[in-house]
Amino acid sequence: MLKKIEAYIRHEKLDSVRLALIEIGVPAIDTVEVQGHGRQSGIKLAGRHSTYVVDTLPRIQMNLVVSEDEVDQVVATIQRTAATGTQGDGAIFICPVENIIRISTGEEGDDALVYEGEIDISEHKVDRKD
Repeated sequence: MLKKIEAYIRHEKLDSVRLALIEIGVPAIDTVEVQGHGRQSGIKLAGRHSTYVVDTLPRIQMNLVVSEDEVDQVVATIQRTAATGTQGDGAIFICPVENIIRISTGEEGDDALVYEGEIDISEHKVDRKD
C-alpha cells in the first residue's frame, strides 16, 4: 500500500530535510508555504511599548508518497533532521493513498511511484528514465 507523508516543518529546516531525504532515495518532494499554529497557539513578542501575540507562524508543508515499507525510514529522517528540540518543530501526518496516476504516461499505482534511483527501486524493475 502507498502512504502519503505530510510534514509541517520550520522554514530554516527545509534544505537540510530535503537533502537528507534525497540521500536516502526520496527524489519527489512537494512543498507549500503555509501558516498555522499547534498547541502553543502562537508566540508572544515584545514590542517597544507592549507585548503582542502572533497566533499563526510560517511553516513549510512537505508532501511525499512512498510505499508502506519505507514510511518508518522516511519519517525518522524527517523527524531527526527537522528537530531543533524546542516547541514548534512541527508535525508529521501519515495517510493511506488509494492510487497514483502519472499524467504523462498513464502509469498507475506502484509503477507511477518509482523513479530511477528512488528508495523503492529495489522492489521494482525499471528500465526507463523519467
